[in-house]
Amino acid sequence: MTDAKDKLIVALDLPSYDEARALVNRLGDTVSFYKIGLELLFSDGLSLASELKQEGKRVFLDLKFLDIGNTVERAVSSAAALGVDFITVHGPDTKTLKAAVRGRGDSQLKILAVTVLTSLDQTDLDEQGIPLTPGALVLSRARIAHNAGVDGVIASGQEAAAIRAKTSPNFLIVTPGIRLPGGETGDQARITTPDEAIRDGANHIVVGRPINAAKDPKAAAEAFLARIASA
Repeated sequence: MTDAKDKLIVALDLPSYDEARALVNRLGDTVSFYKIGLELLFSDGLSLASELKQEGKRVFLDLKFLDIGNTVERAVSSAAALGVDFITVHGPDTKTLKAAVRGRGDSQLKILAVTVLTSLDQTDLDEQGIPLTPGALVLSRARIAHNAGVDGVIASGQEAAAIRAKTSPNFLIVTPGIRLPGGETGDQARITTPDEAIRDGANHIVVGRPINAAKDPKAAAEAFLARIASA
């Protein structure tokens, strides 16, 4: 189950430090990897990130940087100084991604390129005038990310197998939009189960509401770990 624990990232998509801290305490040793995003960032999220690192946890800052290269480079450099493990950058172009790689310097920070949000479907791409399917756009952006030298991508489990086939064994695939069979989908458009995502090549899965909104978050996390272990 230790290997399964490394693959599960619990998203602390909660509005306050106190709620996030309480969830971490409740989950205890069951979970070793946490994601902190924009919602929590403005409620002492960085303080919690520092605490989690001191407690031996791994931390993924999901900030989805997208700006001119100089700004992205400096932002990633600041994130690297915090000692976190993963950071996200929007990945539509090589310039932005290479700037992120420069910003990392010689730190151990892993840079992940966001491909296509798992809340988007074909209708959303059509609205934006993008003449590709979500799967084709994800694969295109994964190739750009791989060639730019970032460490991996954020992509749904539906695209994991294709990404793994077109990149390299060490290229990280981190997969949100994960649900147990029969679970509420919420605002997610492209979902998979934990075991499907891992079997198709995902290195990590990201789970938020199915754990942090559960009546028993620890039992919910254990259910996801069991599905990962069965893959």
